[in-house]
Amino acid sequence: MAKKSIRDIDPAGKRCLVRVDFNVPLEEKDGAMVITDATRIEETLPTLKYLIGKGAKVILCSHLGRPKGKVDPKQSLAPVAGALSSLLGVPVEFSSESTGPEAEAKAKALPDGGVLLLENVRFHAGEEQNDAELAKQFAALAEIYVNDAFGSAHRAHSSTAGVAACLPAVSGLLMEKELTYMHDELQNPERPFVVILGGAKVSDKINVINALLEKADTVIIGGGMAYTFRKLVQGITLGNSLYKPEWEPIAAAALDKAKARGVKFLIPVDALITDSFDFDTKTVGTTKYTQPGENIPDGWEGVDIGPESVKLFNEEIAKAKTILWNGPMGVFEIKSCAKGTFDVAEAIAANQGAKSIIGGGDSVKAVKKAGVGDKVTFISTGGGASLELLEGKELPGVAALAEK
Repeated sequence: MAKKSIRDIDPAGKRCLVRVDFNVPLEEKDGAMVITDATRIEETLPTLKYLIGKGAKVILCSHLGRPKGKVDPKQSLAPVAGALSSLLGVPVEFSSESTGPEAEAKAKALPDGGVLLLENVRFHAGEEQNDAELAKQFAALAEIYVNDAFGSAHRAHSSTAGVAACLPAVSGLLMEKELTYMHDELQNPERPFVVILGGAKVSDKINVINALLEKADTVIIGGGMAYTFRKLVQGITLGNSLYKPEWEPIAAAALDKAKARGVKFLIPVDALITDSFDFDTKTVGTTKYTQPGENIPDGWEGVDIGPESVKLFNEEIAKAKTILWNGPMGVFEIKSCAKGTFDVAEAIAANQGAKSIIGGGDSVKAVKKAGVGDKVTFISTGGGASLELLEGKELPGVAALAEK
């Protein structure tokens, strides 16, 4: 995607409003809100250091949580200012407003290379409605708009799309990297191109499956949505596994498309099953593996792929030159149901001759939990944004940026 980035402008001495994704997990400890995972802050550091180094006046805006247009002290970005200051090695000012007199005064007082973090943009009711007046208020703080929040780029909000219509708008380095790997690299991938898709419902992923069937050499299906395909192809009974009759025509159409296009379509041949499962408490009862092609009995449900499926999938992964993974193979959040997902993660990491792209969401958690996050080529920061981009949809936060 040929969008202008901060490399294409001179930000020296200019007030740059940078939309970042500081939607980090917070926990209350000793009466204070503490960040438990700073990954999203760390990912945007290259952009911020670049702008600071060029002498820009950096004004940061972000959402945090879902305050639904109301001020909620527990969803304040104030704790992020200190953490960001430590990571950047420079002072970070904080404004208790994201628009209005305080924000304007602090923005105008910034020295070259100075950094200001604004309060949660979702404290405004108009943010998620892409309110034009709110967008103008954000724009009044700056001279240049920079979007580095790929994870929010599929949202047409005041701070992602609206403000970009009011100022010269370019991408940050993280956004640039996301578009390179999640779009450009997949337009003409080095082959064989292997796509691995997991997740719960076929209906949620069918648009992604259809789009990637146009490009892939092999599609591997895991997770809850695999049971619909297994019923169709293998004729097995599914017990209590995730399945709805209305998903069958969707799955059948995908199988037909794969056959018509000559795409290898791999589904699990065995499963880890349990007679009791509670996701909320992260508990399972008795577990056992089915044999290849074996029915899942009544009262039992599949929670992971089995060893023969892992072997089948990993043989294909080892041949790949480009790998895209989106969605786990099972309920990896529960340790006893995580082996299939982690085995696939390790197989992807082991293929160092391939370009491996992890498409956001739970797949990111999986590669990190498997301890192989540093052995893959690229990990996307966007869940919903990744899926919509893979589907071929236009992302409002990207569409609003200036063309090269």
